[in-house]
Parts: sequence; structure tokens; C-alpha cells
Amino acid sequence: MLILKALSLHGSLHGFEMANFIQQSSEDVLQVEEGSLYPALQRMLIKGWVTAEWGVTDGNRRARYYKLTASGRKQLATELSQFQRVFGAINRIVQTA
Repeated sequence: MLILKALSLHGSLHGFEMANFIQQSSEDVLQVEEGSLYPALQRMLIKGWVTAEWGVTDGNRRARYYKLTASGRKQLATELSQFQRVFGAINRIVQTA
């Protein structure tokens, strides 16, 4: 969900940018390791949620840039809805006196 959200906000990102965005946005609470990020991106490519193409970074390095597809936007909406439902349920339990 966080990878899809990062792409929905920024359009096209390479893996390092995604990991940095998630870490910075969460104020260093969440970190996405390369060993988790790239396999997740590969699964998203296979499912058609993202596309990828090679490009060059600002530092003149070759990197694979990912973009969200229409199917990925639908998946993000589904995952956000499920997250909000679960978060709401947990919050109700935690708030119970």
C-alpha cells in the first residue's frame, strides 16, 4: 500500500526514491529495505499495478522508474479502504474504557 501511495503522489519514482519517501514521510518510523522493496515491485509489475522503464537519475546513474497504472490505482483504493476499516476497528477497541 505504501509503495502504491508513493507512486500515486509522485508519478514516477525509482526504488531508492520510494524508500526515502516512505522513511521521511513516516518521520523515520517506517523503513523499506531493498530486500523487501524490489521483490514487491516485481510482484506489482506482474499483477499490472505498475509499469517500469529504465532512466537516468539526477546523479547520472541508471535506474528503473516505476509508474502506477489504472489497475494499480484501483488496488490502492481497495487497500486504503481495507486499512481504514481495520484501523477503525483497532481504534474502537483501544478507545474502550
